[in-house]
Amino acid sequence: MTLSVSVALAGDVMLGRGVQRAIGERGFAYPWGDLLPEIMAADGFLINLECALTDHHRRWRDRDGALKAFYFRAPPRVVKTLRLAGVDLAVLANNHAADYGMTGLLDTVRHLDEAGIAHAGAGADLAAARALGVVTAGQWRLAVVAFADYPEAWAATPAAPGINYTPVTLAENDFTVIEQALAEARRQAGLVIFSIHWGPNMRTRPTQQFREFARRVVEAGADLFWGHSAHVVQGVELWQGKPILYDTGDFVDDYAVHGELRNDLSALFLMRARAAAIERIDLVPATIGRCQVNRAHGAERAWFADRFTTLCAELGTEVLATDEMLTIPVGLVPERGHR
Repeated sequence: MTLSVSVALAGDVMLGRGVQRAIGERGFAYPWGDLLPEIMAADGFLINLECALTDHHRRWRDRDGALKAFYFRAPPRVVKTLRLAGVDLAVLANNHAADYGMTGLLDTVRHLDEAGIAHAGAGADLAAARALGVVTAGQWRLAVVAFADYPEAWAATPAAPGINYTPVTLAENDFTVIEQALAEARRQAGLVIFSIHWGPNMRTRPTQQFREFARRVVEAGADLFWGHSAHVVQGVELWQGKPILYDTGDFVDDYAVHGELRNDLSALFLMRARAAAIERIDLVPATIGRCQVNRAHGAERAWFADRFTTLCAELGTEVLATDEMLTIPVGLVPERGHR
């Protein structure tokens, strides 16, 4: 029997500040809006968690004592918001995981562990930060390899906590670490996702350097490349029959909206796989407002669909549109890996 699986992926999920207040007023399920049934229908749900879950209030400062521009923290109780949506794995390799120092980062790890939510990309030392996130989706084992290209100051070491840092480079000394992680993921799971929090904010297109890096990651064994950080959804490229999601944008937040780039328009990405190969990527266009994500309709949906289709076309990727979703056909490759 051919086994199929659907995995929902979201970009940045930030549960602090205004979102935290909205949860307190309207309940733990509030941030997911009318997309909650779509999320729950998937066999798995993966997010980039862009805040610390901690009661620790001391903000991280650099070596010169300077503060960052933004700090995101949510009280540990909002982990219930993640559990209500059935979040299976939270990526922690990003530039907000240690906003409240390594105490806040380790608190986040602990609270996710206590909630039974897997994580990848940060930990108590380099081995923990590099550890795979392995979850079961449907009848398949899914492994997530998670890195971030910033901030290097938070890079975990063999004896100190931090994030799983990598520069965006193909230099052998750095890229060998990625190759080794993907090889281990392939040994442990039937589907391998490479996650990276990378690049500057508010960029609608990947640079040529980023494209070359993503392609090499696919060649090294990733079934799907999952990027985030730009706050806007970028185009999708197919490379060797594998999808590269250069940036999946925002998903839950209270961020200011750029009038032209519309970072409040995003999507829920749904990976559909069969026989350990990805058949298609479905997108449910979404709008973020009042600290809640909902399906996009009317002019906003049309605006997002038009921009996304254009960005994909620039990368040679076809997008099919229906009333419900945008679909990127991917296809099938021979079965491999572990069930």
